[in-house]
Order: sequence, then C-alpha cells, then structure tokens
Amino acid sequence: MTSSIPAVGTRTAEAATLQAVFLDLDGTLVDTEGFWWEAEAEVFAELGHILDDTHREVVVGGPMTRSAGYLIQATGVDISLTELSVLLNAAFLARIGRGVPLMPGARRLLAELAAHDVPTALVSASHRAIVDQMLRSLGPENFRLTLAGDDLARTKPHPDPYLTAAARLGADPACCAVIEDTLTGVTAGEAAGCPVVAVPSVTPIPPAAGRTVVPSLEEVDLPFLRTLITESRGVVH
Repeated sequence: MTSSIPAVGTRTAEAATLQAVFLDLDGTLVDTEGFWWEAEAEVFAELGHILDDTHREVVVGGPMTRSAGYLIQATGVDISLTELSVLLNAAFLARIGRGVPLMPGARRLLAELAAHDVPTALVSASHRAIVDQMLRSLGPENFRLTLAGDDLARTKPHPDPYLTAAARLGADPACCAVIEDTLTGVTAGEAAGCPVVAVPSVTPIPPAAGRTVVPSLEEVDLPFLRTLITESRGVVH
C-alpha cells in the first residue's frame, strides 16, 4: 500500500525504544463489537431484513462505509450508504449512551502507560461522534491524540491512521506499538510499519511474521511492549 502520510517522524534517533502506543477502540479497549452487531441487526429488521450470523464476521472491525456497503449489497435493501450510516450510528450511540464495558486489562494498561508518560493515541475506524462518546468511559486524559474514521480520507485497513498518529506525535512508526483486535486493524498497523499486538475479539487472527497474538490485554504491559519494539528492531541484549 502507498500513502502520502510521512512514514518517519522526528524521533528516529531513539532507535529501538518504545516511542508511542496506538490502541484501537471497539473490541480492543471497549467490549462493543456485540453492540455494533445488535445495532446493525436492529436497523435492518426495521428495514425488513433479518441478518444472520454469516454476515457478522464480514462486517466486524471494518469502517462504516465498508460494513454498511456490504450489508446493502448482501440484503438488497433500498437505502443509500449515507442514509444507512446515519441510522447505524444513531442505533449504536443509543446503546453506548447507557455505558461502555471495558475489555479485561484495558483500564490497568491505560493507567500504566499514563503513569510512565508513554505517548498514547486512540486510533479508531468509528466516527468522531462515537469516539468522543466512548472517551467519557476511557478517560480523554489517557490519550495524547485521538483519530476517528472520518478524520481522514482513508481509514483502516489502509496505513494512513497509524502513519498520521506517528507523524503527529513525532514518532518513528517502527517504534510505535499497535494493539488491535481485528485483521482489518492489524493489516493497517502492519502496513504502516508498526509492530502489532493482535488481541482477537470476535474472529480469530492467524499468526504471521512480525505479529504477536495474545488472548487478552491482561497479557500486555509496558515491559511487554518495550520488548516488542527491541525484538522487532533486532536488538540483542
């Protein structure tokens, strides 16, 4: 993949050190992937279509345009992409307005990164209104930067969100750890040149060269992330 986003920031001299941590939102920090599916099923039921679970693995983790476009094509519903996106976002916002459950280990990891002053960015394919709503549960003070799916021309699986986050923080992507729960997000992080930790939520993520797969954020802490960077840069202790 190619991108016009600068690939290298201003801190490249600090080779093989952890310069920043980039975290996905839905399914990674907050347990909301089920909320999205409920919102999609509700909206399509109102439009006269019952969604079966075969669609769920296709739409999970993707940007709104991809998920909504796929569901329009799969069901043949007579609605525009823009109209459907508005309905889906409204249904989802109604659900998260009642509170957002955090994934196991999320609160502890955010507190640890903040305590050690590690630059941390929230990088999501969700729309800005949804990101801002969920920040109330996560604590906006835990993030130096937040990027939503509609903040950029291209979102995941393109590398642009992660390259943008690195550039704005003045960091080298190769020294920024990405934590994702879907293959779409993992693909974006890897395309940006970041070491990636995959924490699968709804669908499995296969192992691959340069990819670390763990069962839960409970397995991830600051020493783990620092080691991830040094090992990815081939540093021998």
